[in-house]
Amino acid sequence: MFPSDAQPALLVLADGSTFRGWSFGAPGTVMGEVVFNTGMTGYQEVLTDPSYCGQIITFTYPELGNTGVNPEDEESARPQALGAIARNICEIPSNWRATQSLPDYLKQHQIPGIYGIDTRALTRKLREFGSMNGAISTEILDPEELLRQVQNAPSMEGLNLVNEVTTPEIYEWTEDASTADWEFSPVESVDAAPLTVVAIDFGIKRNILRRLTRYGCRVIVVPADTAPETVLAYNPDGIFLSNGPGDPAAVTQAPALIQALMQHQLPTFGICMGHQLLGLSLGAKTFKLKFGHRGLNQPCGLKSRVEITSQNHGFAIAAESIPVAEVEITHLNLNDRTVAGLRHKTLPLFSVQYHPEASPGPHDADYLFQEFVALMRQQRRAQAIA
Repeated sequence: MFPSDAQPALLVLADGSTFRGWSFGAPGTVMGEVVFNTGMTGYQEVLTDPSYCGQIITFTYPELGNTGVNPEDEESARPQALGAIARNICEIPSNWRATQSLPDYLKQHQIPGIYGIDTRALTRKLREFGSMNGAISTEILDPEELLRQVQNAPSMEGLNLVNEVTTPEIYEWTEDASTADWEFSPVESVDAAPLTVVAIDFGIKRNILRRLTRYGCRVIVVPADTAPETVLAYNPDGIFLSNGPGDPAAVTQAPALIQALMQHQLPTFGICMGHQLLGLSLGAKTFKLKFGHRGLNQPCGLKSRVEITSQNHGFAIAAESIPVAEVEITHLNLNDRTVAGLRHKTLPLFSVQYHPEASPGPHDADYLFQEFVALMRQQRRAQAIA
């Protein structure tokens, strides 16, 4: 049932597919890569995840907005996705934590959305033919005219979007997550002496910062183009490589920075794009997936251990390009056997393609933060003895 005053909206894909629906959020026109997310919860975290910069998100769960939005569930300061696609939306949320409705939130941040379309048919098309560019518009309702504009939009492959989401200045993360209502897997105790972690921000999610601080780390967040000398000036116990949007191979400044830091043999942990950039720095190559992995239930593992993980990425490391004399694969995505985890055989470096900090999502992989902390404490003890 659609309100009588609903504003028409049009979605057009690069292959000419047309979906007519109704506008929610802000009016206007946006163009980007159309992808789909299969999670049944967490639409606010998805929309505010910087890894979705440059993308229009199709939500496969049929109704969006039931629980509204609130400041605690934001993964960054604002929505990062270009637009949202839904089957149905809820104008009046029902949740004790809600401070605003989803349509009002998107309107406040000038993010267009379209609803009332067959999201199941759209998702099946993207699975069959792959993620592709598209546009949502309330201004251009002629499919042929909108298609012409879509066909001129840049491809995600080769696109560096990190500069659009990285922090413009260095800061220390100070939020105390220990008393938050949504705190999961609480850490019973941490060492009194905090570990200093420099997090290189390629588009970092706030919940990563929360987990690091919850494990007793002092976290300094630096821009993606920070010089190695600036990073080392903080005398870090470890380096964290964050998630982020776009094509990792296009982030050409990152491998030189990571390689320079690797020479100091600091414990290093990468997540998502950080995983891909670590792989590139070690000599591997990346490639674009057909439709990517975006959801809360991706199985990953190797041998006898399986983790159910939250994922959001459209690129992956090519297994055949990994220098196996130095690097081992620790996890595979068990749906398509793509590389989901790496570890260096002699240096304290490891990474995963998925999100162990997931909120919402499974917490199977939260132990990876504990492993990172253990590596840093081990190195600190060795330095003290030396």
